[in-house]
Amino acid sequence: MSQEQTDANMNPAELYREELFTDQKIGTIRRLTPVTPEGETDASREVLYSGSTQVMTPMGALPINFELDAKTIGEAAEKFGPAAEVAVERTAKELEEMRREQASKIVVPGQDGGLGGMGGVGGMPGGGIIT
Repeated sequence: MSQEQTDANMNPAELYREELFTDQKIGTIRRLTPVTPEGETDASREVLYSGSTQVMTPMGALPINFELDAKTIGEAAEKFGPAAEVAVERTAKELEEMRREQASKIVVPGQDGGLGGMGGVGGMPGGGIIT
């Protein structure tokens, strides 16, 4: 039996300080400020911003995360709405595609090639995977 090994080591040269900002209504902006191994701000690397929100679906809240191309927290807040809309649309398309793929894999009982069930010896003809 083989086990996958995970490299759980952090690279001290690639650390970020994380800060969260929220309007307590629409979502959250996450700012990742690069830091040195000593914890000081590393001005040689870019500050990263990302947004997160959630949309309600029939199955409950669905978290949506997306990058924000910004230089300041104010710019990230201004870009939040348009970026969230794009991310929600992209997620909806991905979910619809996954739904289509799953629907095309509906298996009709008795077409597994065995002798039992409706598709076995003396069973009903037809069936199989609907595509």
